[in-house]
Amino acid sequence: MANLVKAAITGIGISRVGRKTMLSPTSMFADAALAAIADAGLTRDDIDGISTYPGNQMNTGGYAPVGASDAIDILGLKVSWYSGAQEGPAQIMALITAAMAVETGRARHVLVFRSLNESSAQVSGRKGIGSGDERINGWLSWLVPMGAVSAVNWAAMFASRRMHEHGLTREQLGTQAVWQRACAQHNPNAVMHGKPLTMDDYLSARMISEPLCLFDCDVPIDGAVAVIVSRLDEARDLPHPPIRIEATGSALDQGFTWDQQPDLTTMGATAAASDMWRKTDIKPADVQVAGLYDGFSIFVPMWLEALGFCAHGEGGAFIGDKQSQIGGAVAVNTDGGQLSAGRLHGFGYLHETCLQLRGQAIGRQVDDARIGVLGIGGGPIAGAVLLARE
Repeated sequence: MANLVKAAITGIGISRVGRKTMLSPTSMFADAALAAIADAGLTRDDIDGISTYPGNQMNTGGYAPVGASDAIDILGLKVSWYSGAQEGPAQIMALITAAMAVETGRARHVLVFRSLNESSAQVSGRKGIGSGDERINGWLSWLVPMGAVSAVNWAAMFASRRMHEHGLTREQLGTQAVWQRACAQHNPNAVMHGKPLTMDDYLSARMISEPLCLFDCDVPIDGAVAVIVSRLDEARDLPHPPIRIEATGSALDQGFTWDQQPDLTTMGATAAASDMWRKTDIKPADVQVAGLYDGFSIFVPMWLEALGFCAHGEGGAFIGDKQSQIGGAVAVNTDGGQLSAGRLHGFGYLHETCLQLRGQAIGRQVDDARIGVLGIGGGPIAGAVLLARE
């Protein structure tokens, strides 16, 4: 199959990441963006595109304080194309749309970023998404009256159903959480660096929404990540080997709700992953590293199945057999993931996968990692991206 994608990641950058830093989200964005531009061997004058998720939403408790237009002003850019939006194939839509812009000639070098300060916003009393004066409508109107007011309640529905139908165990979910915490000990940017976790710690932790406990939930943080997406023909002249965007998946074939699904043992990930694999000759067995969304631990086995690393219903056993660790079939969330590195809404995995494919993930490097996959989103929200080192 001919590869029609002509875009590659050429630069990466990350700001200081932490909890309750009280740092300005604009300064964190600038640190990550300037680092990515320099890493790509470019200058600000070379950047002619901006892409972010979900755009500026200042009333969202630190969830999205910096948008595309803010980025243009902060860096003094002159761009021919920019995008910041929420509806689409999860948070990774910012990378997908940037690739599309490059492929269609709208831009040559696109700065893709995510900046947030959810941890500091919580300390300041600005908790949660929304300004507090909105009305509950749509699918939320069915969940909130039943006490399902948070995403952890919605994710717990999937976990309970998989335990009932497929024998998923808490120990299997704990195996992934403990493994990712071990990886975080080799990642100086991880918020849980220096804080190991044992299986006993996991099993004795307080329940948040049964069967999900404290360590099944990701950690809100402050931070920013940026990458540069460039035309592949120009990327080969830049300092680092380009990481080709081999294929993307953005399909949605079911209702956009968490609860009204024909099968609560699957997610939107299934359609997004199938869409991605249809566009490449690469197979799951060719992949060495994966960044799989772990806003809640239950999403990891569901993404493993959706991406074809194991059969439907076998994600828990796959994890329990340590096949999602270095030395197994595919190394998942080697930076610690959002459970231990912190919640950057998929952009932490993007940064980590690029490090792995460059051979720069010190202390946690997967041998000869050449192909990586990103599976981002939970519930009905999902996007997939396949990356390959040139």
